[in-house]
Amino acid sequence: MRDIEKGDDPQIRSSLRVVKSAGADAIVLADFDYDANLAALNAFADLLEIYPHRFALAPNRGVQTGHDLDRDGRFGEPEDAQGYGRFAGDGGLAILSKWPIENSAVQDFSSMLWQDLQGQIAPEAAAPQQRISTTGYWIVPLKVAENQILNLLVWHATPPVFDGPEDLNGRRNHDEAALWLKVLDGSLGTLPDAPFIVAGISNLDPIDGDGRPAALQALMSHLMLLDPAPESPGAIVAAATDGGTNLTHKAPPRPIPSTGQTPQVAPATCVSPLRCHRATCGLSTVSFSGPLT
Repeated sequence: MRDIEKGDDPQIRSSLRVVKSAGADAIVLADFDYDANLAALNAFADLLEIYPHRFALAPNRGVQTGHDLDRDGRFGEPEDAQGYGRFAGDGGLAILSKWPIENSAVQDFSSMLWQDLQGQIAPEAAAPQQRISTTGYWIVPLKVAENQILNLLVWHATPPVFDGPEDLNGRRNHDEAALWLKVLDGSLGTLPDAPFIVAGISNLDPIDGDGRPAALQALMSHLMLLDPAPESPGAIVAAATDGGTNLTHKAPPRPIPSTGQTPQVAPATCVSPLRCHRATCGLSTVSFSGPLT
């Protein structure tokens, strides 16, 4: 909040430029710290001057479980929270929208326990108190016209690394994508009878890198979804100048390459009344579920 109000923080200035240049009707922000009154989010959005509607819920990151989840003999560390975080609200999710947000119709799956997900592949080392969501799972309706709703299915998964041979993070990352499959098949929550977009950070490449990509691959190839598969000229340049990091990758350098872990995907085709854009950075798996009429 201090840095937003001062106006001279280079990261904040860069973030504002990126969001403004995207020109999206609605945008999902990841790694945006949460506060109960949305003071920081409102201050950020006020500087943009184009998004009157803002939404965020408290994330799982930094919410302490009261247990030694990583079994290192210490309690209350970032690793002992429901999602890695130095404090409650660290690195949350937020939505900025030009369209009104139907707050009363939001569905929130963030508190769902990992063990309660049908077909989950949690290791024995997973604590029974562990939620499946690292950050949050929301279905957020946007009122794009008088009788038309567009739903955002939003999440931010854990990286499938930074664990041990039990592969807790890899398995959790897999099941965080698998949760949306349960929503799509009708076995979890209520899938609205309206167009929707799956938007967020998968923290997993469906072809290259570490992790268990089966659930993400199933999600991206789901018959109800369309992978917009955008391209970025900068990605090709980066792949050629990265010192060989991408030489072993099987996928073409269409998205911005980093460590082969996060596909950078955003809507690449414009379907009225949506105004979409090709990704340059910072977004992950985004799918569109059919035309708006």
